[in-house]
Amino acid sequence: MPGQKEETGTMSEEEPGELGPVHPAPQQSTTPEVVPRPVSDGVPPASMIGVSAMPALSAERAGDADRDRVVSLLRDHCVAGRLTLDEFSERTGTALVARTRQELDALLADLPTSSAPAVDAPRRRARRWIVAVMGESQSRGRMRLSGHTAVVAVMGQCNIDLSRAEIEGPETVITAVGIMGSIEIVVPEGIDVELTGLSVMGQRSISTHDVAVRPGSPRVLVRAFPIMGEVNVTTRKGTDRLSETTS
Repeated sequence: MPGQKEETGTMSEEEPGELGPVHPAPQQSTTPEVVPRPVSDGVPPASMIGVSAMPALSAERAGDADRDRVVSLLRDHCVAGRLTLDEFSERTGTALVARTRQELDALLADLPTSSAPAVDAPRRRARRWIVAVMGESQSRGRMRLSGHTAVVAVMGQCNIDLSRAEIEGPETVITAVGIMGSIEIVVPEGIDVELTGLSVMGQRSISTHDVAVRPGSPRVLVRAFPIMGEVNVTTRKGTDRLSETTS
């Protein structure tokens, strides 16, 4: 009718209809579900193992030939004076039980590639004589022994610790003469040591631990001649040295 407002059949958005408000349908995840792999032969898959339990890819296993090569190089460096007897014994023992090449490389990290002595390199003077007359002589720390060393104690005492000694050559000879005196010589474990000589109204003895000689070890030959005195040779491990027995 004219003048009359026409009503439409549309519904206002503010007025809810009979079906209630319309909610959007939930979306399904497109990420595939990860199903853990079954354990095979008692070994879990890599995804079930912690990162710390996984072996390093660079940890290549060492063989007997690798260990022998490193032991031979350590011996050459010891003969060249770069390693003391204590260092040689410790590093050789580590090389013999090393499982990876990285462990073996670490033993040579602070040593030059060539094991030959450097040309015109300054060297410590070799100890030729150690003497005590009615007194006491202490010889320890870094020292170099080359070829032959004479030790004489006359109514006195000589204490020699070879733990940090540098041995030049495959063998060194120590002639120990104790006349109414005593001579004590300490050698690190694993070093080849031998005692010979003659006792005249005196005593000579050697006391070593039941430890195998390190392959390639330099040889220490002690020729003892105690005359109404004594010459004693002992072995010590690591830092258990002569200072503890004389303190």
